[in-house]
Amino acid sequence: MTSAYKIIEHKYDMVVVGAGGAGLRATFGLAQKGLQTACLTKVFPTRSHTVAAQGGVAAALANMGEDDWRYHFFDTVKGSDWLGDQDAIEYMCREAIPAIIELEHYGVPFSRTEDGRIYQRPFGGMTTRYGDGPPAQRTCAAADRTGHAILHTLYQQALAHDARFFVEYFALDLIMDAEGVCRGVLALDMAEGTLHLFRAQGVVLATGGYGRAYFSATSAHTCTGDGGGMALRAGLGMQDMEFVQFHPTGIYGAGCLITEGVRGEGGILRNSKGERFMERYAPSVKDLAPRDMVSRSMTIEIREGRGCGPDHDHILLDLTHLGPEVIHKRLPGISESARIFAGVDVEKEPIPVIPTVHYNMGGIPTNYHGEVVQLRGDDPDAVVPGLYAIGEAACVSVHGANRLGSNSLLDLVVFGRAVANRCAETIKSGAAHKTLAGDACDRALANLDRLRHANGSTSTAELRLRMQRAMQKDAAVFRTGQTLAEGVRSVREIHAGFADVKVSDRSLVWNSDLIETLELQNLLGQALVTIVSAENRTESRGAHAREDYPERDDKQWQKHTLCWVDDAGNTRIDYRPVHMKTLSGEVDPVPPKKRVY
Repeated sequence: MTSAYKIIEHKYDMVVVGAGGAGLRATFGLAQKGLQTACLTKVFPTRSHTVAAQGGVAAALANMGEDDWRYHFFDTVKGSDWLGDQDAIEYMCREAIPAIIELEHYGVPFSRTEDGRIYQRPFGGMTTRYGDGPPAQRTCAAADRTGHAILHTLYQQALAHDARFFVEYFALDLIMDAEGVCRGVLALDMAEGTLHLFRAQGVVLATGGYGRAYFSATSAHTCTGDGGGMALRAGLGMQDMEFVQFHPTGIYGAGCLITEGVRGEGGILRNSKGERFMERYAPSVKDLAPRDMVSRSMTIEIREGRGCGPDHDHILLDLTHLGPEVIHKRLPGISESARIFAGVDVEKEPIPVIPTVHYNMGGIPTNYHGEVVQLRGDDPDAVVPGLYAIGEAACVSVHGANRLGSNSLLDLVVFGRAVANRCAETIKSGAAHKTLAGDACDRALANLDRLRHANGSTSTAELRLRMQRAMQKDAAVFRTGQTLAEGVRSVREIHAGFADVKVSDRSLVWNSDLIETLELQNLLGQALVTIVSAENRTESRGAHAREDYPERDDKQWQKHTLCWVDDAGNTRIDYRPVHMKTLSGEVDPVPPKKRVY
């Protein structure tokens, strides 16, 4: 059956899959270095989900007061609850400064201070003097549309450097050879219905997170973790997938994001009694505690009967005291979102909010060059040749068990840039491509053909909803052995149920039924790995809060989880050590201690 498919072949030095912030930074960086680069993207580049990032991007520029990249390093290690790799964190925080200045030079229209410098706002968990000083104003912002500003600028730069874009192409599978080297990627041109094999010396996965595995998420409907799905099908393990960040302030009912920048500008969370309850949970930083703590505090308030509204099931975010001038200048997009999605005038009334799935700390394991690594024999850091991952699709791991707000846009630009630098050192432009085995694409084609002709009794939408509800119910802000065991059972059953999926449209041209089915396949693998890894980790750390194991257990659990899943849904777990050493002598490693604010 697979021989019926005609494949159009392309040859490039590098292929980037995904055109969000990480993908575009890598694409233009690679092109700038003289490597012939193709970027495949399932949506038009400026529609990528980075466009929705609001609050800003962290860098210790010290434009608005005292700061140092070493303070940023300390905050990120502490924020990660000591699961972040300290060499990678040092690299990110140190390189943040030149990376952001570069962005400004490329044309990102940052907001400005009176004297013309980049405006910076406070964000949760960002402090000075290694946590002993006042909150740091470290988050560089373009009003509350920072991701939008960065994405448009990077797209323009990629075009200026002659990168080639293949827009509305859906990446189906990685093409790996018998030695385990990545040789390219097979993609479907959704508009033409044609199949394309992109041969490359290196493939960069920049496909974003898999937030849509959950029922309520701030992620766009396109955030289906396609890179992670492809990696799992290629037999690679995923790292630290149990750590899923709930953003404290998704609009109640809609899930739409209200940036942490609102609290950075002075917004206050209140319960039904009007109390500023964060004073009880994080006395020193209050509403600017890290996201995992704020989400848990809000959930406790709701559980204990102090939630707002007729059902006492949400919290209020109050901006009324900020005044129209601050709101118009610093938070124009937020007042618009609140009006559209919550029917609220933020100058006069608070916004109803609830913790909502926002970010995946876990992903495809990489080193700080963006090279994908796997456990091989005694080597926990064995590089997978020809394969790279960056952004939310990757786990570097700079975020560990909990990401600090405004470190994600930073992660995109720093590691997108790092991949370009690494490939410029290791890949020769125009080098000959090795011959591929005749059956190299057979597995990918068989999967496509099977789903295209799937004639079971369950629709994709029905199966997807069951998965999203199971994840929302059993892998939530608080977890117990019992809920996780139930969740594992449910998700295994739903994963197995994918064999009975029904696709009603058999064509290849603009077949949204088929595309959503392929996306669901990617989501299901990652949903299963997430809940299995969560059941396995018997401690509380960062975003993974077990009520039956409330303490962090460094002796047993200071290690990265690796989890594989095969086509039959069998999972296997192993571990990689956390890198506790720094890269240089410029900053000392931070030894674990209790994480309080």
